[in-house]
Amino acid sequence: MESEGGVLLPLFHEHPMMPWNDLRKGNCCGGYESQSEGYYCKICDFFVHKKCGNDELSQFIDHPSHPSHTLQLRHDKGGNICDLCSRGIVNLCYRCEMCDFDVELGCAKYPPPDVIDNFEMHPHKLILLKEWTEFECSAKCGKDDCRFHYKCAECDVSFHVDCVWHPVTDHPTEVNHSYHSLHPLKLLTGEPPEYSDGTCRLCGREIDKELFYHCSSCNFTLDMPCVLNPPQKSLVEPKVHDHQLTLLPRLDSFTCNACGLKGDRSPYACFDCGFMIHQECLCLPRVININRHDHRVYRTSVLGVVDSVCGVCRKKVDWTCGGFSCKRCPGYVVHSKCATRGDVWNGKELEGIPEEEEDVEPYVVIDDNTIHHFSHKEHYLRFNENGVLYEENKRCSACTHPIGLHSFYTCMDCDFSLHQKCAECPKRKRHVLHNERLTLETNKDLEVFRCDACYRRSNGFMYKDGDKMLDVLCGSISEPFVHPSHPHHPLYYIPTENDDKICNGCNRREPHVLRCIEGDCGFVLCFKCATQPKVVKHRVDDHPLSLCYGEEEEASGKYWCDICEKETDSKEWCYTFSMQASPLIFTRVEPFL
Repeated sequence: MESEGGVLLPLFHEHPMMPWNDLRKGNCCGGYESQSEGYYCKICDFFVHKKCGNDELSQFIDHPSHPSHTLQLRHDKGGNICDLCSRGIVNLCYRCEMCDFDVELGCAKYPPPDVIDNFEMHPHKLILLKEWTEFECSAKCGKDDCRFHYKCAECDVSFHVDCVWHPVTDHPTEVNHSYHSLHPLKLLTGEPPEYSDGTCRLCGREIDKELFYHCSSCNFTLDMPCVLNPPQKSLVEPKVHDHQLTLLPRLDSFTCNACGLKGDRSPYACFDCGFMIHQECLCLPRVININRHDHRVYRTSVLGVVDSVCGVCRKKVDWTCGGFSCKRCPGYVVHSKCATRGDVWNGKELEGIPEEEEDVEPYVVIDDNTIHHFSHKEHYLRFNENGVLYEENKRCSACTHPIGLHSFYTCMDCDFSLHQKCAECPKRKRHVLHNERLTLETNKDLEVFRCDACYRRSNGFMYKDGDKMLDVLCGSISEPFVHPSHPHHPLYYIPTENDDKICNGCNRREPHVLRCIEGDCGFVLCFKCATQPKVVKHRVDDHPLSLCYGEEEEASGKYWCDICEKETDSKEWCYTFSMQASPLIFTRVEPFL
């Protein structure tokens, strides 16, 4: 089913998918197809063969592996394996609930034969035993289970189904490959040999243990995509370079001129000027939008900006290498690999597509003190200057926080109010936590939602795209972000592996954090603390309470929270009011989180 954002395949995947050409294993059936066409979700690295995506799957089937009951099409929540081939089930399977019997789509379409003859690994016929029996696989694959298996009637040997049989495509047991003419390559399954590095010599991808080709004499291994569709030996008119490029199919260290990163094998090289490039960098897009910048960025062969840093990872860029740059903002550059990350780019090539204006004003100015805001079309809003506490209980309709002492707009005819900052929130915005543009929605029905950045619940305005929802406070955060708790250095969103970091504000481990990149500073702030109000009112005191970011030195006395009456650490954030001849009141931040 076609949609504005791509192809919808709800049976297989939750996100819209793009038409894609790639000879890779499908997440649909777990196997390879000889045709490269399919559908791809870049966000999740999820690929569906076109054949599988276009098939109309039957709700019920009768399968020869389970003749006693009919199997029903089911969504698998993860963790189950196929009772025929022992492969992990991805998304869909056929299941017998009575017998707890599951069959993946590949085995459902192409059930393993009852007898395999002339198998290279064994000279006798192998018979499929349709029962769960403990056995040791003679293929030495290292897997342990008691699923269905093939057994020789003449010898005491057994094999896993997926060690001796592969559905859909009848791959030859030996191939003569153009990039390894010395010896034929043999079809292997299971773990790659211990002496190999477990990767494909041409593309560097990790070898799929189910099927690959190998030459033991030369320790030369190719994965299935590079056997079925090997890379071209030469590119006469490549998009990434002005001269012809030639593949060098060998292990050799080099620096890619397109992305600036090192490679260890099989680059394309230019014999005229010494240009070298990763195979995967040949397909870099020319024009894209990324979530760290308001304008389009364009691929360039030489960045040419000295002493600049990447707009995503904040590390130095090599000005002699290629990357992405903004034509409107001199000096804004991004590494090729950073710009095309799945969490940064939505996967859409924009070359030849007219650019839309990103900024859409949220209001029309009527006069110096009056605006007409898109969220309140019924009436005009009048401006109120700093220091005017309009009403103690009046709240901003956008962020839902009290108006307090902030400048704000209020309706002249009803009870609608907006902080000045909230009224100025753009109608469309890019955000570091999402690779698509977000749209500001007013939430007229006051439905409660949970912000995907700070996890607070709100019934105010939200920045939204599909299932991604951010409240206006978190949605308004952009880089560089300056916070009064860390005024000397700006903060950036730079996700890393095992990214849960302890926030300096609340001392909690959070998945989404802003961090300081200066030296060994290590300051980290979660989105919840980053958007904590600076001034609040509470029933414990008649005065406004100000957010305090803790004392650097250990305090001599003891502090107590006036709400929970527990002792507080003077280094922790708290709300306080201090006035001459008045007592010091401490309120822990936690009740307001």
